[in-house]
Amino acid sequence: MSDNTHQHRPNIFHQFTSWLLHHFQSMIFSLGKIYRSPSSTLMTIAVIGITLTLPSGFYLLLKNIQSISGDLRGSTQITLYLNMDLSEDSAQKFNKELQNRQDITSTIFIPRTQALQDFKKNSGFGKSLDHLESNPLPHAIVVQPPADTDTLSIKTLLSQLEILPQVDIAKLDTEWLEKLFTIIEIAKRTVIIISLLFSFAVLLIIGNTIRLDIQSRYQEIIVTKLIGATNAFIRRPFLYSGVWYGLFGGLLSWLIVELSLIALSNPISTLNLLYQSQYNLITFSLIDFIIIISASTLLGLAGSWLAVTRHLNDIEPT
Repeated sequence: MSDNTHQHRPNIFHQFTSWLLHHFQSMIFSLGKIYRSPSSTLMTIAVIGITLTLPSGFYLLLKNIQSISGDLRGSTQITLYLNMDLSEDSAQKFNKELQNRQDITSTIFIPRTQALQDFKKNSGFGKSLDHLESNPLPHAIVVQPPADTDTLSIKTLLSQLEILPQVDIAKLDTEWLEKLFTIIEIAKRTVIIISLLFSFAVLLIIGNTIRLDIQSRYQEIIVTKLIGATNAFIRRPFLYSGVWYGLFGGLLSWLIVELSLIALSNPISTLNLLYQSQYNLITFSLIDFIIIISASTLLGLAGSWLAVTRHLNDIEPT
């Protein structure tokens, strides 16, 4: 019993080693084969890379738009115009009460006197306003909701604030924000649809490439089957060829997008100077890079698997 167990374990280890060795040989063999056909290989990789550039580029564009929209969301403010008969001390006390609310990040209290001075300075009617008998402007409080608050929550906060007895008018312009976030949601779904369509195109490209490779090696496959090779044994080099195509195509796609960002860096810098802003383009993160390469490699494996499974079974020695 003990001898049989010892014999069984080396056999399993030997089989696993042989399986692993053949996978390594198939990987190197497939890489050498596509290396020996540089023109067709480069054309295939170029087509795959350009095809994957569109969804990855749109994804990066969407990330930049979301970054800008996040800053805009954080700048959303509610302006409260207080009752005219409310004293400054009462308005200050009301301002402190608002600061204690969990749904408000910060507040800015603007006294009536400061509001009038700012209006004189910015309106261009300074001398005319000097003849006013009294200050027609009320105390105001600028309320800043949390940066991650959605539009519905901001509207709920607005309705809660405008019914307070100290508040005369509560103003918030969210219509443009709703339009912006609706456009972003449409863009998200568009990117998903584009990614699915171009992923299917990559499957077809790699599948057709592997099909032509199988046809060119028809006689070799016949001879290999005659000497007892299984379909799994014959299939491996083709699968690894698809993996290499997907990997190199993904790398090319990433390189094209990065070079495009470099080409846009100077115009963006000029735009920042003109508008005195500090916006920088968002590039692919390490996680994004891993996702792109993994997805393209899996697409290559899937495309080659579909092609090999369909066409290899039709090749049988007669």
